[in-house]
Amino acid sequence: MTGLPDVRRAADRAATSTPWLSSRHSFSFNDYYDPDNTHHGLLLVNNDDVVQPGAGFDTHPHRDAEIITWVLSGSLSHRDSMGNSGVIVPGLAQRMSAGSGVLHSEKNESDSAPVHFIQMWIMPDTPGADPGYQHHDIGDALTAGALVTVASGRNPDAAITVGNAGATLFAARLEPGNSIEVPDAPYSHLFVAVGHLDLEGVGSLHTGDAVRYTGDGGHRLTASAPAEILIWEMHRRLGG
Repeated sequence: MTGLPDVRRAADRAATSTPWLSSRHSFSFNDYYDPDNTHHGLLLVNNDDVVQPGAGFDTHPHRDAEIITWVLSGSLSHRDSMGNSGVIVPGLAQRMSAGSGVLHSEKNESDSAPVHFIQMWIMPDTPGADPGYQHHDIGDALTAGALVTVASGRNPDAAITVGNAGATLFAARLEPGNSIEVPDAPYSHLFVAVGHLDLEGVGSLHTGDAVRYTGDGGHRLTASAPAEILIWEMHRRLGG
């Protein structure tokens, strides 16, 4: 079924705010629950987080989620019970597969500057699989001003894999005048992480805005200011 693009404005997102965390939620998350806004396609979580210097998420558990973290500015340190540790910076694609269960922590690596990142969750095709971790630097590829395949369960050219054959994540950094085409798929989710763009058939989009497509796509997206975007192409929906 083809439907009109569903535009979700940044200011309409639910928010979590603490002395060290500012988080905006595109979908139901933790204390925010809206039965009409639990997911789109296969995408369950699209959190827009800013963590203050020296702070972060202490060690906590996850299970059966493919968790992709995309840093926009600053640096985020990662540690997990599989023995993985490292610092995620802009341009580094990172995925943790929680599988049968994993513990991890995420902390702002800096004592002086906040870290701004987007964290996205999809469900794996196979519950209870072994946990896993992967990262890959795609900073150079992003300078081309085109869509870069960040993570996929179906495209072997992706920088990193995810355990869901129906999902692919793209990113692009666009300068004014650069344009890309939104993938045509049964379900797509376009998120403006940073910037100002014009979307064919919709109009202006700004930082934090999102567009949900169902059975549509192919529309031209053009930057009118420096921008960074994330697009999920999904070939089925949760439970479908």
